[in-house]
Amino acid sequence: MRTRPIVPSVAALSLGLAAVFVPPAAAAPPAPPAPLEDHVSGEAVMQHLEQFQAIADANGGNRAIETPGYEASAAYVEQVLTDAGYTPERQYFTFEDLNVDELSLTAAGVAVTEDVYPAEFAPDTPAGGVTGPLVQPVDALKHGCTAEDWAGVQATGGVALISRGTCAFGLKVQLAAEAGASAVIIYNNTVGAINPTLGAPSDDWVPAVGIPQAAGQAIVAALAGGPADATYVLQTSIVSHTTFNILAETSTGRADNVVMLGAHLDGVPEGPGINDNGSGSAAILETAVQLAEHGGPLDNQVRFAWWGAEEVGLVGSTHYVDDLVANDPTTLDQIATYLNFDMVGSPNYVIGVYDADESTYPAPVEVPPGSPETEDVFTDYFDSIGQAWVDSEFSGRSDYQAFIANGVPASGLFTGADDIKTDAEVALFGGTAGIWQDPNYHSVNDDIENIDPVALDINAKAIAHATASLAADTSAINGVVSPVDPELTGLTATARCTGKVATLSVVATNGEDRPLDVLFSTPFGTKTFNHVNPDKNVHQSFSARSGSLPAGSVTVRAWDDAGSQETYTVDYAALTC
Repeated sequence: MRTRPIVPSVAALSLGLAAVFVPPAAAAPPAPPAPLEDHVSGEAVMQHLEQFQAIADANGGNRAIETPGYEASAAYVEQVLTDAGYTPERQYFTFEDLNVDELSLTAAGVAVTEDVYPAEFAPDTPAGGVTGPLVQPVDALKHGCTAEDWAGVQATGGVALISRGTCAFGLKVQLAAEAGASAVIIYNNTVGAINPTLGAPSDDWVPAVGIPQAAGQAIVAALAGGPADATYVLQTSIVSHTTFNILAETSTGRADNVVMLGAHLDGVPEGPGINDNGSGSAAILETAVQLAEHGGPLDNQVRFAWWGAEEVGLVGSTHYVDDLVANDPTTLDQIATYLNFDMVGSPNYVIGVYDADESTYPAPVEVPPGSPETEDVFTDYFDSIGQAWVDSEFSGRSDYQAFIANGVPASGLFTGADDIKTDAEVALFGGTAGIWQDPNYHSVNDDIENIDPVALDINAKAIAHATASLAADTSAINGVVSPVDPELTGLTATARCTGKVATLSVVATNGEDRPLDVLFSTPFGTKTFNHVNPDKNVHQSFSARSGSLPAGSVTVRAWDDAGSQETYTVDYAALTC
């Protein structure tokens, strides 16, 4: 909302005096307020990150769920919000998670100790593990995607070694199991680790695990020397966890058309989690602070969320949405769009925008209407300032997943995790090709020293811009047009003499076709008028209780039942009676 300056009225002739009071020249109207992105900086966001780093340092080196580091991180966020005028709330939830009690893999004498990921929905091994001869499908690429690929292979009791590619992980495991394999090892067909999923629970699965390309190649090379065995051990248990989200929202703006921002607050146990995802948490925290100070009355309410338990399966955001679906679907329907910020300061960064319009990547999820228009808020901003950007796959791998699964439009920003940076991306953003966009992803080195301040500043300002833009207007996303700001006409503030006492007379007229509430605020008192009808005027005189008053201004605020507001300032001249 903007504050409208009103040209000051000329003071009336003082009663009983022959001399005419001539007021000083009117001051020039104040400059329009700076956009919100001018108030949000990467430097300020970095100050929040320094607090997260100090918290991790003081609490075992991490900020994972159910740790003192997470509790202290939450307390810091809550204190900053409270100081800014918000009323943050915790939303507690309990969930069950799979805890890995024992995990090891040795194949053909190669001990695989890093980036070993049990396949989702695959069963545990028996106690002591599965040991058997290594076997491979007969197709040239070792993908094992058809029954023919296993024809003639003596796989019974063996451990199948299969390359990623061509078909789904579940089909690979199914065919290997049908051929008689007791366990399956899937190695990546490109640089890096894989975290396979079999899609759904099934009694047909055998224990299966994903390993990086380099480990797979080492095993294949060892097999060239002759037959060899493999031993795979996986023992897990179900553990119950209780943690919480933090929610806060603005006190102004229509509550039936909410703009929501979210970032997960928890990190992994391996490190302090400063980029993943202290960066997103700190960026929306600073946006909230500056919105409270500089945003003025809003057309649309803005709600902020710091999610818990993202690192163990998007649990906090999923709980929030599922709870609304079950208990308060109207509130879910009132979310105009959701903006997600997960890693916005990667050291080998790209400026990525979730590709909601699928212009680069076909989305593996159904994209709700309004998501491409949400993406446009970011890309149009970057284009307007000449900032290069690229599409990031709209994959559902972060906290927007539950929202889009329930029809809420979404987009957001992402500077990269374990994707390999390309030469084309280096040409746009600098950095190093051929390595991860965040080489410290999910490691002890994800600390304050490895945040890129340029990426952080670019994204912090983009977050602020999108927040302010959508707080004013979401019509391109959901067709909801913000109410017209309430207009007052005939607004004057006049200094007069009543006998020897100076008074200030304030007048306004409702220029709308709907009732308005009107508040006069002066140095000499306030007055509220409820439900002023269209074309009706309101008037109040305020006594200075002395024979003179200095030059000053009156603040006049008007609002309607829908929550739309407008604030005016009216200057008046000094007067001596």
